[in-house]
Amino acid sequence: MSKRTRAASLTTFVAASVAFGAVLAGPADATGKDTSASKHTSTNASVKVMKAKATKASAWPKFLSASQLPPHPSSSWTAGKVTDGVPDELRFCIQDTLPGYDSRYRDFRTDLETNAQQLTFVVGSSAKAKALATRLNKDIRACVTRIEQSDPETEAALKDYGKLSVEEGAHAYGLHTETSWGATDINLYSVGRDGRAVTLVRWAQMGDFSDAPVKAFKKTTTTAVNKLY
Repeated sequence: MSKRTRAASLTTFVAASVAFGAVLAGPADATGKDTSASKHTSTNASVKVMKAKATKASAWPKFLSASQLPPHPSSSWTAGKVTDGVPDELRFCIQDTLPGYDSRYRDFRTDLETNAQQLTFVVGSSAKAKALATRLNKDIRACVTRIEQSDPETEAALKDYGKLSVEEGAHAYGLHTETSWGATDINLYSVGRDGRAVTLVRWAQMGDFSDAPVKAFKKTTTTAVNKLY
């Protein structure tokens, strides 16, 4: 949903850089004490940390690029950095599933109200990934009830757009919300899996089901799952 709209509806619910010091070739001070060894050790430790982080980052699946989102009729997409954690826009529907999983996400924005997120998990085995995908699909289907129970002023409706034949499978949904004061939003969700990786994609803007680019979103989902590995 848009920032403004979430304030009206769902918001109510809701690397590191290292400085390298020069290794001194001779005595460091008037006493003749040589500090080069300690600095060299510190530098080596910093390099190891950076390499470890780089290895971890490269081990993660790839994310969608801005050009792979459903085309917007009047604005281009901008992609944010890949970030550890879970975006606020997704927490409400899947909060019961989140504890215990490491995740990364990427935000996407247009110049207008339309926005999107991709959230990816990597777990210990394909069996665990399958179980996680099942839970996420269940969370999305149950989100309608969660919304209406949390805010009596908001009505929600879900459409199941079916399965997608890609890797270990994906599933797409539409979720529409409308408040008593007239705010209306359409969200598209999908959950897909490839091996040990599970990805969740969300697209949102003001409007209803008739405004949802379902065909383009399914294409985006297929691309997202194919890019995982």
